Amino acid sequence: MTIPATSCQISKKHVLLSEILAVTSVMRKNSRWASGAHTLTARDSALARDLGLRRSTPTTDIQKNGRLSQEADLMGGFQQLKRTIWDVDDIEALPLPGLIGPFFALIRSPLSNGPITSAALSALHSFFVCNLISATSLSLEPALIELSSTVSHCKFEASDSSGDEVVLLKIMTVIHDCIVTSSVGAFLGDVEICEMLETVLTTACQMRLSEILRRSAESTMLSIVRTIFRRLHDLNPTVEEARLLNEEEPQHGEISVSVSTNVTDAVDSSLQASEGVTSSTQQNAVSLEEPEHSAAPEVEAVSHVLSPPRPYGLPALLELLRVLVNILDPNDQVHTDSTRLTALGILNAAIETSGAVMGDYPSLSALILDPGCKYLFQLARSDNSSVLQAALRTITTVFQTMRKHLKLQQELYLAFSIDRLAAPPQLKPISSKKNNPTSPRPGTPATGTPILGPVDTELELDKGSPVPSRPPVQPARGDTRDLMLETLSQICRHPSSMVDLYINYDCDINCENLFERLIEFLTKGVYPWQYSSASDAQQLHSQYLCLDLLLAFVNDMTVRAEGRSEPWPSDYILPDSLIQDKSRKKLVLTGAARFNSKPKIGIAFLEENKLIYSDLSPEVSRTRSLAIFLKSCTRLDKRLLGDYISKPDNLELLKEFLGLFDFKDKPIADAMREMLETFRLPGESQQIARITETFASIYFASGPAEIKTEDAVYVLAYSVIMLNTDQHNPQIRKRMTIEDYQRNLRGVNGGTNFSSEYLQSIYDSIRKREIVMPEEHTGQLGFEYAWRELLTRSRQSGPFLMCNSALFDLDMFKTIWKPLISAIAYAFISFDDDYVIQRAISGFRQCATLAGHFHLPDVFDFVVVSLSQATSLLSENLPTQVPNYPVVEVEGQSVTVSSLSVKFGTNFKGQLAAVVLFNIVNGNGNALREGWTQIFEMFQNLFMHSLLPTRMLQMEDFLGGVTMIPLRGGQHSRPAPRGDGGLLSALSSYLMTPYGTGSENLVPEATDTEVESTMCTIDCITSCRLDELYAQTIQLDSDALVAAIRALEALAHERTITKWKQESDELTTTFNTSSAGDGTFTLPYDPASVFLLETMVSITCQTSRYIEDLWPILFEHLSALLSASTHYSVLLIERAVVALLRLCLILAQKKILRDQVYVSLDLIAGLPPIVANSVAEQIVAGVTLILQNRDIVSSQTEWNLVFATLRSTTSHPEAARSTFDLVLSFVTDGQSQWITPDNFNGLITIMDEFANSAGQSIAVPQRGRRVPSQPPPNTPPIERGRRAIDILYDMKRFIAPFAESAGLEPGQVWHQYCLPLAMSLGKQSTNPSRLVRHTAINQLQRLLLGPRFVYDENDHGQVEEIFNSIIFPLVDELLKPQVQQFDPQGIPETRLRASALLCKAFMHFEVRENRAKTDIRILWIEILDLLDRLINTGKTEQLYEAVSESLKNVVLVMNAANILVPPSQEDQRDEHQRTLWTTTQARLERFLPGFLTEVIPTPQLQLPPSTPVPGSTSVVPVTTPSTT
Repeated sequence: MTIPATSCQISKKHVLLSEILAVTSVMRKNSRWASGAHTLTARDSALARDLGLRRSTPTTDIQKNGRLSQEADLMGGFQQLKRTIWDVDDIEALPLPGLIGPFFALIRSPLSNGPITSAALSALHSFFVCNLISATSLSLEPALIELSSTVSHCKFEASDSSGDEVVLLKIMTVIHDCIVTSSVGAFLGDVEICEMLETVLTTACQMRLSEILRRSAESTMLSIVRTIFRRLHDLNPTVEEARLLNEEEPQHGEISVSVSTNVTDAVDSSLQASEGVTSSTQQNAVSLEEPEHSAAPEVEAVSHVLSPPRPYGLPALLELLRVLVNILDPNDQVHTDSTRLTALGILNAAIETSGAVMGDYPSLSALILDPGCKYLFQLARSDNSSVLQAALRTITTVFQTMRKHLKLQQELYLAFSIDRLAAPPQLKPISSKKNNPTSPRPGTPATGTPILGPVDTELELDKGSPVPSRPPVQPARGDTRDLMLETLSQICRHPSSMVDLYINYDCDINCENLFERLIEFLTKGVYPWQYSSASDAQQLHSQYLCLDLLLAFVNDMTVRAEGRSEPWPSDYILPDSLIQDKSRKKLVLTGAARFNSKPKIGIAFLEENKLIYSDLSPEVSRTRSLAIFLKSCTRLDKRLLGDYISKPDNLELLKEFLGLFDFKDKPIADAMREMLETFRLPGESQQIARITETFASIYFASGPAEIKTEDAVYVLAYSVIMLNTDQHNPQIRKRMTIEDYQRNLRGVNGGTNFSSEYLQSIYDSIRKREIVMPEEHTGQLGFEYAWRELLTRSRQSGPFLMCNSALFDLDMFKTIWKPLISAIAYAFISFDDDYVIQRAISGFRQCATLAGHFHLPDVFDFVVVSLSQATSLLSENLPTQVPNYPVVEVEGQSVTVSSLSVKFGTNFKGQLAAVVLFNIVNGNGNALREGWTQIFEMFQNLFMHSLLPTRMLQMEDFLGGVTMIPLRGGQHSRPAPRGDGGLLSALSSYLMTPYGTGSENLVPEATDTEVESTMCTIDCITSCRLDELYAQTIQLDSDALVAAIRALEALAHERTITKWKQESDELTTTFNTSSAGDGTFTLPYDPASVFLLETMVSITCQTSRYIEDLWPILFEHLSALLSASTHYSVLLIERAVVALLRLCLILAQKKILRDQVYVSLDLIAGLPPIVANSVAEQIVAGVTLILQNRDIVSSQTEWNLVFATLRSTTSHPEAARSTFDLVLSFVTDGQSQWITPDNFNGLITIMDEFANSAGQSIAVPQRGRRVPSQPPPNTPPIERGRRAIDILYDMKRFIAPFAESAGLEPGQVWHQYCLPLAMSLGKQSTNPSRLVRHTAINQLQRLLLGPRFVYDENDHGQVEEIFNSIIFPLVDELLKPQVQQFDPQGIPETRLRASALLCKAFMHFEVRENRAKTDIRILWIEILDLLDRLINTGKTEQLYEAVSESLKNVVLVMNAANILVPPSQEDQRDEHQRTLWTTTQARLERFLPGFLTEVIPTPQLQLPPSTPVPGSTSVVPVTTPSTT
């Protein structure tokens, strides 16, 4: 009968009496207690004893079976108890053992049956519930000792199995009440706790008991374990450990727990803790016949004898932990998987409760670290899914609570897990030429080791080999894989997990790069596997787990980047030291890998990076330094190492290498074992002998016992190697015995024998423990070796550092960002789960945030590239010509339904990617570099489909303001020059709106579905806020801005220069080509190239502060376009010219870049005329704006370039007008006047060009057609030409001030100013335009004969230049027939004026009284020749008369000046005069016979008859009237 908890308010006396009644009532139902005889006997005996009487015992009673006495005692105990408490008001004043002793006796008695024992146990439960058994009870400790013994030694007759199991359940309940529920548990001793735990644990492990009973016992055990292990939090570790070491053997029992599941009949069992097993079934007859003593007196005696136990503590917990760990041993065949499963659950509960403090107790942590983790890791390979799950859970709990004590254990488990979870070997066959990054040994790939797909060489060198060597494992499949992956995720899910992995393993040269390996596995795990054994659901689940762990890592790093990280503890190693260790580790791994490939190369690398030979000293030689590295580096190929050090050339290295071992006081077997675990013996006998001899020398030097000579060591060493092979080679059937071994070694110890004990120890050591070569560590043997190595290293590895620090995030992120982002991108593209997509989007955002935080533009670029590929907005082959897409009206808005808008509108994931991409880039443009290419490529694609915001479709023009970039070009590649004087430039040849109205292509109808998809696209583009991003580009820093412009230039270059080269080379008749005037191939109009150019220039113009960085990029592109301007469309070239001039406006503001303005102008000036004419208006407008800054031009060379550029515009009607106005402002008085010595000659040139343009407007008459008249003087070109001549003449007024300010000599003034000016007027005196021609010759005459004409009168050479360079060419040109064709009616008059100018100039410069005596004969004869030609060419009376009159005046003046002197009677002429007269007379006689004598009469002299001059002719005047 169980008392409800609510009855605790009833008096304890009532409860006790009620339970006595309940138990005795059940007893009376049994035949043993059916009569009361035994009760009376017991009572009489008690009464006689109390009264001091001796009562005789009948002989018949003596002979009665002792069993009746036991029965009576059991019932009598209850009767006595009732009498005792009947008159006691407060039963708590009585000792507790006396109150509950009868119940204990009944429970221990084998005479009891199941119902009776069950009633007694229920009574004990009631006593706990009503607090009859409590912490305040008298004599509590003896009672608890008796209680522990009672429930642990419970015996009863077997009945039905269900009833018996009820008894066991109630035993569990009482134990649970005692330890967990009530307050008396803390008073239990270690022995009592162990007894109870053994009872419960044994019940839980009895496989023949019912499932319910075992599960109940297991539940009780878990509750008890959590309770007792919670005590560790309150104990003092130091005190408890000291108590454990100094504990004497307890007087009342032994602290031990054991469990056995080997039973014959569990249902009829009797639990016996002292024996550690459950007894076999006892037959009823036997149990009735066996004499049994009463348990009550016995317990009472014990309670009086034993001292109160101390409360339980570390000893009991340690014993339980030992038992649980031993059960886990997978090599122990005694325990089954079911038992291990139970033990795993209990152990997990214990560690969950107190794992965090177990590390403070060396005894407990030692159990967990060595056998505990070892068995757990072995169970992690179990094929039993339940055991595997329980083992993995326990492993997780161990790492979560005791991580700081399990550095190398965690390394081994994580490496093992990654190996099992990695891709199967068949995906990538092991290459014998490459070191396997996951191989147990570098350079020696192990069969079956998982390969993680292709590994880059550098990455492989970084990873190196595992340390210690790991046995190969088979890949996990199915549910096992899911379990292991879930466990891995749980272990590494802590916010600081990845940081902890990095600082503890990747920064430790003796550990694996676990962080890198884990990330590599996770990133590859996001992709699907190619083996078929996994279901789609399992594979997807695996991919989700890998992705989730990656995203958790990114999220944790982002949180740390935001400032929520932990400070680095001051007692930890310095972070800088860890980072240096990581760098050194990378070098060591690289050097080891190169050594494994070729030792010489590896050693050279090690020396170069100061990994060897940097510690040289008198004590450390080069050879020893190398030996230290070779011995300490665990990444070397052990086979190659053994081969290298045993070569003859490396004997000193071998000695130094073996000299590093400490063989002092070590048996030779152990010494050989230690040596042969560092390298593998080579196969060549001479190398083995060399190693053995060296070992013998060094080992003998350590002074080993019982060995007399070095040769003896040599023989012993060989014998150890042979014995090891003999004992452990499976191919050898007959093993060597100890006698054989002793026989083989007779007389080798200096002629004597080794002692039998010495050889026996060597023999036993090798037989029991094989010397395992480094390449033979496989299977269980390999695991044992790896575990021993781990324990050895753990003593030197230091604690596991744990700190959620952000100090290493940069190095970590730089290591893994590329595969990480690739995996996130794959997940985003491939997975359909909304939650996963949302997480991937967050991952992208966080990676971008980290890229900005760490200033890693490459990372940001990779994010952008990954997302841009997911948007489907990138187009590899974007067409040049835009199709005619339908345009519809939607809510008052014109919408273009294009192929892209329809396709993108149905691609929801692409829209997500676009929104995420542009939201990431918005505000983070400074973190972007190469990614700008994708951004602008998407812009370009959207532009071609009319999906960009209006602001991004505009182009700035010097003439028409802001206009839209046309999507289609006109039909003509080169428009003819216009003469209508309009303001627009070549843009008039193209449509100004995105869509044309041509009928060459029919516009298809748009369906409702297509319109709806287009609206989705428009909404998405709106959400992307492209215009905001475009506006943010002007706020970019220098590096990001340069990257953006480079990206634009690259895209533009691809669509222009590169495309032209490709298409011109592959030109066929299938291409729609057009030819320029020179017959070369010309690309059709490409709106995208204009868009890219305009975007590039617009951004640059708004970021003029960075023009120094941006200018080279833009100029390279623009110069490439303009240098081949005839190959591209007019609009593109016009936009290039405009762009160049807009940039020049900015360059003009930077002194350091002003020379680039003139480089640009020179490029524009060199445009072919047909191209220059089409862009002339833009050129003059741009140059006009540039020249508004008067500081921009400062030299004659610069002015020449300016005027050369302007000259290219003079043939265009509108541009010429603007250019002329600009130049006119330079020479016109006022604020705008800008004429300097530097631009003087340039102005002459440009004015000369305008005059030429006037002449070019005169059409040459065709043969047979009526000669046209000269155009009206007010025709713009003619008028400009005339004004240009006037300006040229007017410029002479600036010569004197320039000369004076510069202090020039007359000769310098002549050559710099006067001569060029006169030559220009002389040149224009032959202009086809009559008005210009006559104006020029008039102004030339005014200039030459005027008062301000500056030249050196004493320099006759300058006078000769006037004639030879100006007048003579002028007259000579007028005499050419082709000149007369332009103006047949006006040329004669021009010739007349020229003849007059010729004569006047001669008289002005040569025939003056103050003129120095110079030889003018040659000049004079040339003049006569020209006059001769003039008379004979024109053959008009007017010209004849004019020339004759002019010549007459010249002759008279020359005569008056005493230059041309006729002969006289007294001929006093000098030689010069005589020669001049003779020559003149002879020359004149050719075309004017008698003219000279008529003008200058000569006296009649007696002269010999003159000989006529050969070739002279007579000219007959023509009487035809002049037709001027």
